Amino acid sequence: MDSGANTKTVNQLPRWVSYGIALATILLGLEVIYHSNRYPRTDDAEIFANFIGIAPQVEGPLIRLNVHDNQFVKKGELLFEIDERPYQYALERAISDQATLEGQIEDERRRIAALVSAVSVAQANIHSAQAEVTNSEQGVNRARAEWQYSNDNLHRLEPLLAKQFVTADQVDKARSLEVADAQALRQAESQLQLSQSRLNSTLAAHEQASHAVTTLEPLINQRGEREAAVKDARYNLNNCRVYAPFDARVTNLTISEGAYAHAGQQIFALIDTRTWWAIGNFREGQLQHITPGMHADVYVLSKPTVRFSGVVDSVGFGVTPDPDIIGSWVSQPGGLPDLQRTLNWVHLASRFPVRVRVENPPEELFRIGASAVITIRGN
Repeated sequence: MDSGANTKTVNQLPRWVSYGIALATILLGLEVIYHSNRYPRTDDAEIFANFIGIAPQVEGPLIRLNVHDNQFVKKGELLFEIDERPYQYALERAISDQATLEGQIEDERRRIAALVSAVSVAQANIHSAQAEVTNSEQGVNRARAEWQYSNDNLHRLEPLLAKQFVTADQVDKARSLEVADAQALRQAESQLQLSQSRLNSTLAAHEQASHAVTTLEPLINQRGEREAAVKDARYNLNNCRVYAPFDARVTNLTISEGAYAHAGQQIFALIDTRTWWAIGNFREGQLQHITPGMHADVYVLSKPTVRFSGVVDSVGFGVTPDPDIIGSWVSQPGGLPDLQRTLNWVHLASRFPVRVRVENPPEELFRIGASAVITIRGN
């Protein structure tokens, strides 16, 4: 009896072992699923950094190229230099034109000062000429009154001569007096005309001098243009030397000294080495477990045994829609990340980029486009 029970127990042992293995496999699978959802991981990731194209803002031959391809440069280091002589001459010409204008303004000011003095003199002369006209008018009135009296007296005495009520000598005296008064009247009228002419001439001179004072404004209005020309020439001269805007690494350098650099045409690129990111594409179902500020582990395939710490900077909110679903009109969406799906006969989850900022990355190891692995570790 005991022998049969032992045999039965031995026969059931493999079954229980199988049950245990199956249960352990299920538990392990659940743990893996939980862990993969709770702490998302992706090997669809690359190393990325900001980069800019370096292009001169002025054109001319390169007389000095101070860097070589893949060189590390510090902020403020000279990258290259363009022949500055044409821009130096342009600055000197602009400064000369500005000085010429200032000289013209100073000469015009002196001339205007003289004209202002002339205006003051003309104003004084106007008062004098007006007084002279007034005196001449009074002289004409007196002379006309005296002539009128002597003329009336002559016409009164002449009829009396025939009746011998007056003598011929009295008539001759009256006639002589009338002629003298008439001559005096004509002289007074001539003097009045002369005084009026002087007054008109003085008024015209005053008006001309007053108008000439306003001619300084057009020259002063040119100051802004000349000053802007000097600033523009100095700006171009300063741009003949190009310096590194930040700590960076030179890349894609395909030019040498002596080449002619064109304004706005890129010479090489600078990779901003101050900040490095690992950008990984995570399935949309995993995004609920990823928020900015979470810690992450980053591995690069060039040195897969070294773990780098990172922090999630941002989670993408847009990718290029699938034209097979939305339509071909979104084929050029305007700068959205293009993460292509595969296996059109299977509905695949979209992937969105997650940007992880790497803390303390080594300068010699990180390269743009290097393959990486990201694991989100949570808060």
